[in-house]
Amino acid sequence: MKIGVIGGGAAGMMCSATINESHPDAEVLLFEKNFELGKKVIISGGGRSNVTTGFHDIKTVLEKYPRGSKFLQSALHTFSPTDAGEWFEAHGVPLICEDDLRVFPQSHDGHDIVDAFKKIFKTSHTKILTGHGVQRIEKNSAGGFKIFCKDKEIFLVDKVVLCLGGQAYRHTGSTGDGYALAESLGHSVTRLAPSLNSFIIKEKWPKTLSGLSFKKATIKSVRNKKHSYTGPFLFTHTGVSGPAVFALSSLTAFEEYSPKKPLEISIDLCADFSVDELTMHLTKLMQESPKKTCRNTIHAILPRSLADFVCETQNISTEKKNAEIRKKVLNQIVDYIKNIPLSVIGRGAGDEFVTAGGVELSEVNPSTMESKICPGLFFAGEILNVDGFTGGFNLHASWATGRRAGLHVY
Repeated sequence: MKIGVIGGGAAGMMCSATINESHPDAEVLLFEKNFELGKKVIISGGGRSNVTTGFHDIKTVLEKYPRGSKFLQSALHTFSPTDAGEWFEAHGVPLICEDDLRVFPQSHDGHDIVDAFKKIFKTSHTKILTGHGVQRIEKNSAGGFKIFCKDKEIFLVDKVVLCLGGQAYRHTGSTGDGYALAESLGHSVTRLAPSLNSFIIKEKWPKTLSGLSFKKATIKSVRNKKHSYTGPFLFTHTGVSGPAVFALSSLTAFEEYSPKKPLEISIDLCADFSVDELTMHLTKLMQESPKKTCRNTIHAILPRSLADFVCETQNISTEKKNAEIRKKVLNQIVDYIKNIPLSVIGRGAGDEFVTAGGVELSEVNPSTMESKICPGLFFAGEILNVDGFTGGFNLHASWATGRRAGLHVY
């Protein structure tokens, strides 16, 4: 059997390797428009390749996908983060799990991940066709497929697996070509939007705090209170960034916002305290040190630069003593710390950048990744309407769906 795998990224490489290992007699043609495999894999995680996540509970992992979690259940039970870690280590890539539960190669070099696949392909029936951009795919009368490349070459295969990425990181070749190919074979594609981006905000004051980071804060949309995420974030010279911001950008991927129509968000800098708890805590600190300045008391829970800014916004003199702070003013301080308002007017760069949306999941069998519309056509990776938060979840979805397709395409 001859199988055409379109796309030499994470899903395509895993799909091809799985076919090689489970069906050594299968002939695989792996098409990649770039002149090297896995460009996006190599640059993920800042070039260190955030391979997967350190979360092991499948239910917890599935909660990290705002779109496609139900669809992924079968794939993740077949190839969990634990399975992925064992697979890479068995193929000569030792991994390390960091404190934030992101998993990387011990070498911190994404090339090692791609090299593991190249070693498999050297001893298998996989033919690597780099520099081969697929222009068109046609189903022939015999049940197989014709693959037309941009250099006029035509290939005949029995099955096809579409593993092309979304529209993120266009310089790596992820330009959305797969959507047109899927539609030409009868599939529908949902609305598309960028995800995992930072926020550009209208307010200018965060620029003065650029580089200031927090290990834990809750960032939520005022427009839709359900869109909320707690995690690390930082101020930048154009707005806010970091894992919590990326997650909120994923949850609000299809929200429209601009300078004329901002997305109002709020930041809770003391996520571990309720309003009452924070009020009681600050009240106690002020009562214990009545001659201490209010600014220094706020500094006990916030960085000094931000404590100064809180005093400024609440019209509190930096020299004002705790004994002079009335309950109404204290309540205002607490309310501001728990709900710092910001207006998002644009999307900035992110750590990963993925595409929200993709091939309609109801048209694909989640147990096999085969099309319900076009027999012999399979899907894997970011081309599907599946995307997760930052932290290795998107790469893992590609490994898992690629694995699933590879096990069932033969």
